Amino acid sequence: MRLQFLDRDKEIGRLRRALAADEPAFVVLYGRRRCGKSTLLQQVARSQDVYFLADRREAPLQIRALAREIARQVADFNAVEYPSWEALLQTLNVRAEGDLCLILDEFPYLVQMAPELPSLLQNFIDRRERKFSLIICGSSQRMMQGLVLDASAPLYGRATEVLKIRPLEPGWIQDALQVEGVQAVEAYGVWGGVPRYWELAREFGSQEEGVKELVLDRDGLLNSEPERLLIDDLRSTTQAHSLLSLVANGCHRLSEVASRLGKPAGSLSRPLAHLIDMGYLRRELPWGESEKSTKRSLYKLDDPFLRLWYRYVQTNRSLLERDLVDAVYADMQRSFSAHVAAVWEDLARESAVRLEIAGKRWRPAQRWWGRGLNGKNMEIGLVALSLDGRSLLLGEVKWEQRTNVGEVIEKLKQGADNFPHIDDREVVLACWLRQSGGNYGEGESVFVPEDVIPVLR
Repeated sequence: MRLQFLDRDKEIGRLRRALAADEPAFVVLYGRRRCGKSTLLQQVARSQDVYFLADRREAPLQIRALAREIARQVADFNAVEYPSWEALLQTLNVRAEGDLCLILDEFPYLVQMAPELPSLLQNFIDRRERKFSLIICGSSQRMMQGLVLDASAPLYGRATEVLKIRPLEPGWIQDALQVEGVQAVEAYGVWGGVPRYWELAREFGSQEEGVKELVLDRDGLLNSEPERLLIDDLRSTTQAHSLLSLVANGCHRLSEVASRLGKPAGSLSRPLAHLIDMGYLRRELPWGESEKSTKRSLYKLDDPFLRLWYRYVQTNRSLLERDLVDAVYADMQRSFSAHVAAVWEDLARESAVRLEIAGKRWRPAQRWWGRGLNGKNMEIGLVALSLDGRSLLLGEVKWEQRTNVGEVIEKLKQGADNFPHIDDREVVLACWLRQSGGNYGEGESVFVPEDVIPVLR
């Protein structure tokens, strides 16, 4: 069953404004596989537009196939053979009538077969007499960024819009999978924000069934998903797999990763930065510190599905190849709560900026760790500064089945007493819990999944 189209109002608005402009537009759309780029393009495509999904065939076959699609709008356009991309574009520019847009989806496939195409498009876009708009789209983030964001690239600086399509925000999973509260957090902990994963998961009666059939089964559609994602963006995937696997399984410091790989830490800076650019990793800094001022940083997987895959699928390949799916799932269940707890921490921090807490609005939240005023190492799960800079939000994030709020608040107060960055600000205390229980005082806030998930959209 197809998933109803969710969100993307901002992206739709920008695409439609570009196409409605007086001058023909050139729009670049990119992002990881399965995030709904093609569906988005089909949402904005008008009756007069030409949509073409490229594949890996040789250039002459692609040209012929595109000519057939154009013929749906331009009569008899495919009545002749076009010897080159240049000939096709020239002819389309002569024959195009009205407000036509040519949409080339999976554009990197075309470039692989015809490396001259970006330069041809550059010359074509630069001409004043261009009569139709152009949208190019691709899942290879490396190639798409290289085509339009690299200063030496032929298409650099020519796009009227450049849109990176990211996974959907967590709150939309409620609509997609008809889940709320704790179930919504757990579902997001498995599928992340990728709409195609949600669409596939909807076909199963339970999350357990979906995980077993789609992810753990060696023939499941998502069993080898990270390999597909990385192949889109990397010439060699070995190092990327190694880095993601180590981080997912507890190596969060650069020194730890380098030691496990037997490589100098400096040699890993670029590949780690590339994985961050692709949206697979993030570098986490203690609150109040910048990349230039601190070396105390941690690397985390920024995608719940990848975190789950590297933790449970990759490490159990031998068992899964022997069809021991039930055994792996049972092992997964024993530590699944810890996996979801890490996701819940991310969601709590994301929600802080969207919630009004103690009558105030807040800047983006981060975790803080370091030496407290008492000289002991300590950690505060969530720290945020109010928009006016006068207040400091300190939060604790827990995912236990039962949590005594009073005890958590008391521990948080002790943390606040030793936090070295209060600086005469008013302190506001809050907890993000799986479920609320116990007593807490006035001015102390408690948030549960039913409060958090709806605001994350």
